[in-house]
Amino acid sequence: MSVIEVENITKTFATDKSKISVLENVSFSVGNDEFVCLVGPSGCGKSTLLRIIAGLEKPDSGRVLFRGQPVTKPTPKIAMVFQLFGLLPWKTALENVELPLEVIGLGKEERRKVAKEYLRMVGLEGFENTYPHDLSGGMKQRVGIARALALKPEVLLMDEPFSSLDELTAKTLRKLVLDIWRDPTLPTNTFIMVSHNVEEAVFMADRVIIMSPRPGKVVGEVKIDIPRPREKHLRDPAYFNLVDKVVEILEKSKAATEAESLMLTVNKT
Repeated sequence: MSVIEVENITKTFATDKSKISVLENVSFSVGNDEFVCLVGPSGCGKSTLLRIIAGLEKPDSGRVLFRGQPVTKPTPKIAMVFQLFGLLPWKTALENVELPLEVIGLGKEERRKVAKEYLRMVGLEGFENTYPHDLSGGMKQRVGIARALALKPEVLLMDEPFSSLDELTAKTLRKLVLDIWRDPTLPTNTFIMVSHNVEEAVFMADRVIIMSPRPGKVVGEVKIDIPRPREKHLRDPAYFNLVDKVVEILEKSKAATEAESLMLTVNKT
């Protein structure tokens, strides 16, 4: 059985004058111990789709299943790391990690113990009492990762977690995330990550799912069969061939969407 099943998800947003179709009949599944990346142009609904999987947003039609059961609201079994950190500025790093543990009813002593453990895991031991404004971007994202993992979820969703970081920091955090995913002692072993960076997606993922311009549809899937760890394969022709394959699908989808839009404009005139 798949851990996550996305079945025919369609989503529109209402504006003052019309409705904007964001996602259209999106379907895919993610298995246990699998790392999947979603790529696609800006505005194609990737982040909205991630929020629907997390139970934070409701689709107009279709459904998401977690181990065969519909996801209708947020659950500690599915946690999310946000692009812009999402930390509360008036709380310390430790208090930010404790927050979801408090929400699920964990006692003060136990949640403090768990929060410290996960801050240590992401390399922030000694920064427990530091406020977000005194942390670098990379450190803020480490807090965000610790906060998500502290719930001990089975599925971790990540919405462009490295896009606002410099490349050196992003490289370090990519390795951290992959180490967490491969750690057999941790319960979190199914990852779904949104990325604009095709090379990053090919480096991280077992599969790359490619989405079209808005309304977002699944237009392709590329299996990444490069051995792990992949650092030593980044200059191999096989790596660049897979990057080119993903880019080719993205470009064909963009061209097809533009041609369809042009035909609609011509027909209206």
